[in-house]
Amino acid sequence: MSYRSLLPFLLIILCAGCGIQVNEVGITPTLQIITTTLRPLETPRSTETPVSFPATQLPTVTPVEGITSTQLNVRAEPSTASAVLGVIPANAKVQIVGMDPGESWWQILYPDAGQANEGKGWVTAQYVTTVGRPEVPVIGAAGSNLGNPNAAPAALAIIQQQLNVRSGPGTSFNSLGTLNPQDVVALTGKDANGAWLQIEYSTGPDGRGWINAAFAQAQGVERLPIVTDAGQVIGTATPVDTPLPPTATVLPAPNDNDSARAPAVNVTFAATGTHSLHFTSDVSSPTGDSEDWIQFTPFTQKVILELTCAGNGLLTLELLQNNQPFMDGNPIACGESRMITTQAGMAYQIHFQANASEQLNYTRFTVKVASLP
Repeated sequence: MSYRSLLPFLLIILCAGCGIQVNEVGITPTLQIITTTLRPLETPRSTETPVSFPATQLPTVTPVEGITSTQLNVRAEPSTASAVLGVIPANAKVQIVGMDPGESWWQILYPDAGQANEGKGWVTAQYVTTVGRPEVPVIGAAGSNLGNPNAAPAALAIIQQQLNVRSGPGTSFNSLGTLNPQDVVALTGKDANGAWLQIEYSTGPDGRGWINAAFAQAQGVERLPIVTDAGQVIGTATPVDTPLPPTATVLPAPNDNDSARAPAVNVTFAATGTHSLHFTSDVSSPTGDSEDWIQFTPFTQKVILELTCAGNGLLTLELLQNNQPFMDGNPIACGESRMITTQAGMAYQIHFQANASEQLNYTRFTVKVASLP
């Protein structure tokens, strides 16, 4: 045995004699690795409880298309006393979504109205041509009850003739302005005997004004509070046997400054566009605006004219071409309808003239002009 092979044994003996303990080396403990199969993750089940949505949904209205026959003001409410939101040109398409109780105004989609007006406005129905009667809901003056079936019906009035709005319940109070026939106003109160109605009127004191109840077709009057001249509410009793004035107060027609050279409206009919127009205005004699002018250009050789009037006066309709009388100079009177042979593409003027009178006579009129195939 060589020296190198004896050396490990000699070292063990020496160390044992010295009392030194030596641990075993070179023995590696076996590590136990425990493995397991994890349960697969379960796919979450969709909940059986449906997602909650608001129980009340506003009803949707399918817009009805119309075409304007002339330039129109878009107003915040169905009244000529209401604020103007913008102007729509002639022959423009509009989307109708509502009507006033008297069916004299259409509510249309009008994005320029802004969020305060819910993107809607009002236009005069007679200047919008539609195919049949639009099937749209009836809406109050401010549209506050739309989509709320539990709300109390609005107290409204439809004006029957041109009428002063006054600062208090009586003719002795100052005039704040005038309302026109078929304007719709929201009622806010009445006087003690029900002869005067308080209305929403933006330019009046505290946004209020007063009208004579005799010249307004009203609903919901029985719910109105009784308001004093000073604006104090004193009750809600419904007056009985209210005396009404026998006749309306006649006012002169306001001057609108139109003429043969500057007609109030100028409409060009087209086969693919506007076929007719409705024009409403007023004239009076011997004071006020005694005449009105409009112009139209047909696209066919047959045109029908219809004239209806209201008030205590009369007027005549005269058709002209190049400022010369047409129809052999034979005018159309109130209540008449006549078919006229015209030249397609030629401009025609209609002249409305109040009949001369010594006392004040006022006439509100509507003319329909339509190109026939």
